[in-house]
Amino acid sequence: MRPIITIEGLSKQYRIGAYGGSRIRYITLRDSLVKMARAPLERLRGTHQPTTELIWALKDVTFDVMPGEVIGIIGRNGSGKSTLLKILSRITEPTSGRAELFGRVGSLLEVGTGFHPDLTGRENVYLNGAILGMRRREIEEKFDEIVAFAEIEKLLDTPVKHYSSGMYVRLAFAVAAHLNPDILIVDEVLSVGDVSFQRKCLDKMEDVTRSGRTVLIVSHSMATVTQLCENVILLVDGQVAKMGSPREVVEYYTTLCNSPAEGPSLSAVWSGSAPATGKEGVRNE
Repeated sequence: MRPIITIEGLSKQYRIGAYGGSRIRYITLRDSLVKMARAPLERLRGTHQPTTELIWALKDVTFDVMPGEVIGIIGRNGSGKSTLLKILSRITEPTSGRAELFGRVGSLLEVGTGFHPDLTGRENVYLNGAILGMRRREIEEKFDEIVAFAEIEKLLDTPVKHYSSGMYVRLAFAVAAHLNPDILIVDEVLSVGDVSFQRKCLDKMEDVTRSGRTVLIVSHSMATVTQLCENVILLVDGQVAKMGSPREVVEYYTTLCNSPAEGPSLSAVWSGSAPATGKEGVRNE
């Protein structure tokens, strides 16, 4: 059986700094005159112009995912989790390496993306469903189920700009959760709404995982990861530090987080002072 997701040497570089964006900065005559006037004073003060810096959000990430696997991806903020999912969802392109996905992909990256505030809940179900890759007939077949899940029957024909934030999020998750893809990519959307709705979301995700679909989940909730996932990948500084069973990887991650100075660096992990392990196909350097 071949992998449904193959990731090899995947890297993503960003440019940060004052002029690190892709937009062109246009200089007016006034800007030029002010810059000329300030130049002698800046030289006396030793003031330097802002510089840009290149950072690697991901670096040489390699692993395979088999059909039907449920994989959790964990790590501190800035470790590269969301960047990885955006590359897999084709939202952004990698700087180098390759990511191959075989089958229909559904992404729950930012709940509510694609909703129009002036359209009603009913209209936004069709709009958002289309954006997420659902055919109109598929939306019609699941429409009643989506509305019942979101619990917004009474306000279905009201513009969503009049919804509370909780109602808005419930409807957005309900649409996204009723996709039927071969691969489902989920980024921190199980924490939406109140406690009872979070439980409902978790139950829905358990149904998805039991259906045999391949699922990648990014979450800061170790309980969610342990409950839903078969294997977990730990990212540190944009690289795979460890991959294995949820209990093993979560315990290792907890140890790193509780270490002095917020845990050893990735170089320390790979030098042997904090051993890292992974399954075949994961590149640990």
